[in-house]
Amino acid sequence: MRKIFHEIVSLDDAKSILWQNFNFTPIGVEEVAIGEAHGRVLAEDIIAAIDVPPFDRSTVDGYAVKAEDVFGAYEDRPVKLKVVGKIEAGDIPRVEVGYGQCVEIATGAPLPRGANAVVMVEFTKRINDELFVFKPVSPGENVMSAGSDIMIGEKIITKGKVLTPREIGVLAALGFDKVKVYAKPKVAVISTGNELVKPGRPLEPFKIYDVNSYAIASSAMEDGCEIISLTYAPDDEQKILDVVSSALEKSDVVLISGGTSAGAGDLVYRVLEKLGEVLVHGLAVKPGKPTAIAKCRGKLVVGLPGYPVSALMIYNVLVSPALRAMAGKALERRSFVKAKMAIRVSPSRGRREFLPVSLVLKDDGSISAYPLTGGSGAITTLSLADGYVEISEDVEYVDEDEEVEVRLFGEMIKPAEMTIIGSHCIGLEKLVEKLAIRGFKEVKLINVGSTGGLHAIKRGEADIAGTHLLDEVTGIYNIPFVERYGLKDVLLIEGYLREQGFILAKGNPKNIKSWEDLLREDVYFINRNKGSGTRVFVDLNLKKLAQERGLSFDDVVKMVRGYSFEAKTHSAVAAAVAQGRADVGVGIRSAASMYGLDFIPLTVEKYDFVVRKSSLKKSAVKEFIEILKSSSFKEELEKIPGFKALNPGNVLLEK
Repeated sequence: MRKIFHEIVSLDDAKSILWQNFNFTPIGVEEVAIGEAHGRVLAEDIIAAIDVPPFDRSTVDGYAVKAEDVFGAYEDRPVKLKVVGKIEAGDIPRVEVGYGQCVEIATGAPLPRGANAVVMVEFTKRINDELFVFKPVSPGENVMSAGSDIMIGEKIITKGKVLTPREIGVLAALGFDKVKVYAKPKVAVISTGNELVKPGRPLEPFKIYDVNSYAIASSAMEDGCEIISLTYAPDDEQKILDVVSSALEKSDVVLISGGTSAGAGDLVYRVLEKLGEVLVHGLAVKPGKPTAIAKCRGKLVVGLPGYPVSALMIYNVLVSPALRAMAGKALERRSFVKAKMAIRVSPSRGRREFLPVSLVLKDDGSISAYPLTGGSGAITTLSLADGYVEISEDVEYVDEDEEVEVRLFGEMIKPAEMTIIGSHCIGLEKLVEKLAIRGFKEVKLINVGSTGGLHAIKRGEADIAGTHLLDEVTGIYNIPFVERYGLKDVLLIEGYLREQGFILAKGNPKNIKSWEDLLREDVYFINRNKGSGTRVFVDLNLKKLAQERGLSFDDVVKMVRGYSFEAKTHSAVAAAVAQGRADVGVGIRSAASMYGLDFIPLTVEKYDFVVRKSSLKKSAVKEFIEILKSSSFKEELEKIPGFKALNPGNVLLEK
């Protein structure tokens, strides 16, 4: 029987219910060796039982002296002293420094009795047992006094501190070989679904690799937990019940992904009802509506959505604070920055939305936020995101250039060495790979289509934009659009040629040969996203077809089954055809080749680069152009099916 969501609750209400029903405090204390304490949370205040350093010691190589003996020392009037001994680090000082005397001393060695300063060896000259000093020192100079770093009885590290190499070094300096830390909460992670395959095994048709188990487990470990099991369960109620029951016996918290929405095949809710009390079933948020919170045998069980972005976002805002509290960690305080939305966004009304964004620093210091709209099933959305924007339930839209508050995933924005915004291309990815080999690893690549790339150049957000826009009037690629968009202080640099055509199932079973065939009832088409160069090419040819038939463009579009079915990349078009979700799409030959599909060439297009002149001073941009011009890149590029380079790096237009 299909289970409809219980009352959908707001995120704030869900947090209140969660914290009212559980006592999220550290679960225990254990003692570990300091060599195994990295990343653990300290469960006791550390009080120094000794001074550090425990004796006065030299901070340089030189000679221990009485400062008053060398007050008058200068380069032209050196002071002569008698060397009466030598002390190395670790030695017990058995010599005393009298007036007119000195002792050779190593860095870290204890200061001998009678000395109150150290002259650096660089300002001395020694002849046998006579030392000539050319520079005066003051009392205490080049000496670290006992207790000057840490004093006995001083509280050095407070309870609740996460132990890093710095704290562990201090513990060692104080003589600790063991330390008390909070016990790690034991967490069991379970993924459900007949479609899941464990990474490392062959991927069968229409199956997907299990992302959530590993992503959620890594998140929990980062929050101070111990993962006691990573388990998979098929869509079978009894098997899910058995797996969850077993997990409850040996864990403190159970996290389940998938099987929580109100579909006929979603079984986790029924399992949780049998094992305990379901406190929440359904959140008024996007992504993350199918979230369940239950109390089973007194333990927390959270049913997370099946899509990776949904699961990780809900984990971050709902589960992470609870686990951190159980691990003794401070609740994470994420940093915020103000940014302007790069494009207009229309969220779902009635639900709070968490929108992942990629941030771009502009020349004037302002920040633009690019929404990452890969969907809650796209794990790359989070890997590319710098943070997210929280949009409240009553907001109808966020306008372009509207200021928003971005909650960062890290502590700060890491400026990219170069930002490339525009059309997706395999050749461009090869260029970025070569940049990484040469040391430029912080290159931000945002695929928003050719038109979006030109807008980003105009707004000063991109250093480089990849574009392949065909002007339907002149038949010329890219150059007319630099003029049309009013781009200034830019260069249009020649890239390379790409063969575009129909991507078809192997053997072309539908016998598709021309644009006319897209109007057939038995043909299903997959389109490209608005703003992409391929979409412009598709629409141009459909307009020609409409003119030939004496129809309007809208009439022809209505006849193309799948016209509104959009893919963001050439690979996505090929994948849709390979999986039988479409019969034909338009893309580059290399995408068809990767999937073993048929290809009918339609045109050779120019993929070029618009570069802001102000960005030419950046080392990464200079290197990008050098690689583009290189014969090695040309050779590698032309190994990709359908790619050819003529004069890459040549300036086609300067504005």
